[in-house]
Amino acid sequence: MRHNKKFNHLSRTADHRNAMLANMTISLIMHKRITTTLAKAKALKKYAEPLINRSKDDSTHSRRVVFSYLQNKEALKELFGPVAEKIGDRPGGYTRIIKLGYRQGDAAQTCFIELVDFDENMAKVAKAAKKTRRSRRKSTEAQAADPEATVVAQEETAAE
Repeated sequence: MRHNKKFNHLSRTADHRNAMLANMTISLIMHKRITTTLAKAKALKKYAEPLINRSKDDSTHSRRVVFSYLQNKEALKELFGPVAEKIGDRPGGYTRIIKLGYRQGDAAQTCFIELVDFDENMAKVAKAAKKTRRSRRKSTEAQAADPEATVVAQEETAAE
């Protein structure tokens, strides 16, 4: 039977688990990226994303609800300030998990968990991939725009 299996308990008591997830959420908000095990990252995603979603509405009630979970004023300022500005138009999916491999000592699977809008490297890679795909089309369009190139291309096809 699946009693009490709705979420991963992470081999901890409820108080220990809540404190650990709150601390990890504070670190994620302050540093924008943390390294942890895959199981903890998945649990953190379920814990942090509703709090990040709550920061879109900057009201006293929202701040008090988030503060009841985090108990950290600096993290609250960061969450309702720069983080809320960047995620304002995003409908969900505020975090990304990137697997790193296995830890040396106990072979636990490790990963990054990061805030999606704060990773400039991933944004640059996505744009570069689009440019390489379009570069082939642009070369043919450039030949079409250059009359000398089209004349040379027509002469080559006529010679064949």
